[in-house]
Amino acid sequence: MAVQQNKVSNSRRNNRRAHDSLVAANPNECDNCGELKRPHHICASCGHYDNNEIVAMTEEVDLEDDAA
Repeated sequence: MAVQQNKVSNSRRNNRRAHDSLVAANPNECDNCGELKRPHHICASCGHYDNNEIVAMTEEVDLEDDAA
């Protein structure tokens, strides 16, 4: 098991942790519907990417009406 030779000072420890912070998300507006989406990803609300429809979206189906 590794045991440190000397105590690591607070400054040296904090300098090492300086790059460990989380970065905020960077959402963009969808060109088609205007909803926020992740950059370089398909829009979850309309299924478009780069002004092309990639995923055909359907209306929500009510399972109770469909089963009857």
